[in-house]
Amino acid sequence: MTLAWRHVLRAFHLETSTPRTPKMCPSLSVGASWTCVTKLNLHTKPSMPPCDFIPERYQSLAYNRVLEIHKKHLSPVLTAYFQKPLLLHQGHMEWLFDYEGNRYLDFFSGIVTVSVGHCHPKVNAVAQKQLGRLWHTSAAFFHPPICEYAEKLSALLPEPLKVIFLVNSGSEANDLAMLMARAHSNNTDIISFRGAYHGCSPYTLGLTNVGFYKMKFPSGMGCQSTMCPDVFRGPWGGSHCRDSPVQTIRKCSCAPDCCQAKDQYIEQFKDTLNTSVAKSIAGFFAEPIQGVNGVVQYPKGFLKEAFELVRERGGVCIADEVQTGFGRLGSHFWGFQTHGILPDIVTMAKGIGNGFPMAAVVTTPEIAKSLAKCLLHFNTFGGNPVACAIGSAVLEVIKEENLQENSQEVGTYMLLKLAKLREEFEIVGDVRGKGLMIGIEMVTDKTSRQPLPREEVNQIHQDCKRMGLLIGRGGIFSQTFRVAPSMCITKPEVDFAVEVFRSALIQHMERRAK
Repeated sequence: MTLAWRHVLRAFHLETSTPRTPKMCPSLSVGASWTCVTKLNLHTKPSMPPCDFIPERYQSLAYNRVLEIHKKHLSPVLTAYFQKPLLLHQGHMEWLFDYEGNRYLDFFSGIVTVSVGHCHPKVNAVAQKQLGRLWHTSAAFFHPPICEYAEKLSALLPEPLKVIFLVNSGSEANDLAMLMARAHSNNTDIISFRGAYHGCSPYTLGLTNVGFYKMKFPSGMGCQSTMCPDVFRGPWGGSHCRDSPVQTIRKCSCAPDCCQAKDQYIEQFKDTLNTSVAKSIAGFFAEPIQGVNGVVQYPKGFLKEAFELVRERGGVCIADEVQTGFGRLGSHFWGFQTHGILPDIVTMAKGIGNGFPMAAVVTTPEIAKSLAKCLLHFNTFGGNPVACAIGSAVLEVIKEENLQENSQEVGTYMLLKLAKLREEFEIVGDVRGKGLMIGIEMVTDKTSRQPLPREEVNQIHQDCKRMGLLIGRGGIFSQTFRVAPSMCITKPEVDFAVEVFRSALIQHMERRAK
């Protein structure tokens, strides 16, 4: 079903107010009909929008058996949300269903990964067709899907970014980009922001600067961190800094086209170049908007000046589009375009395959040749026929269903609604983002901007889940809610999500009062 037709169905539902029968979709003990958003009291659960999909009955492992196997045989690292982790069974577009048949609105999309919707019908059909034709060959042989995909992807990138290396994950893509930067520059030092996340492989751990990803022993040698130009939590920031419909609550005297905060952060970047790295460097990595750190945006114009400074030192500039790419930011297809910059290397993953393990590094012919001179680069699974067929289908769906435009319209709508919650609640310190990549930073109070304690954020998170909304977490102190749904979502679903979040905040304030 196309996005436009789903909009029509929802509009028809709202106009006729016809109730949905319970058989359509289970919905966590709330009514299946969608009603106009009203102010909620503590004991009112927002009603879920309708869903035209009926999940299969769960017939697999019992919940306790899953917990037992996970504890015995899978990684002991605690990554699951909630004290009682969700056991998911099936997905359909923006919806997820657990083993008990409960329905959830997925506003985190598998950590900013499911770009066009869970099990999108067109992507499913293409995958099934390719599975019946050819699964795997390796780079030792040619096959049409890789060439078809390379042509489609390269058409979406500006000159001279036209050479594509296909790999399997964002970490792997950034690993390769690090190698390219060093091979091309003949230098070692690479700079990345504090708060950056560029992967969790031994190589990229040097670029990642979030405390709980750091190791006690050396890893990722030759990497240097620099101050993140965070205009909400950093030392400088004001009311005109961000490329977002919502600015910080910090005031400044800057004109809209002049940012003193940007100039201060550039001085910090120069200080890193002058004191912490060699005179010639390999490169600089930057996410157009930081994801894991809580959707942190930089002052407008910062990356443009930083790129110039890096190139003066002989380095190459790498845009990590793992979370920001493929139209998610709405105004542009790629995050780097929102900064008015042209990187030398672009890495991408997550939304590229709508959840299928796939990633890419795109660079210039010159940099690609530098890598080829020093390394016979080979990847067994990168660019396999199934991945490439799926990648092509994802690009087609984004275009056919106008999902980039939907990200812009619906994302802006959501940001403005969430900004009203910031005005209403003292603990909502900041609302930020662009398109369908949004951060809500929780604080003890707006004056101190101290992070809300993790236990309190956990309670709000749990309440959202209980009412049928799944959102993510981010920030150095896990104090920021990350909102990044599939790009197919609609305004009625945003209304529901915002009312759930507001209801969770009300419940939290009442707990505090007691």
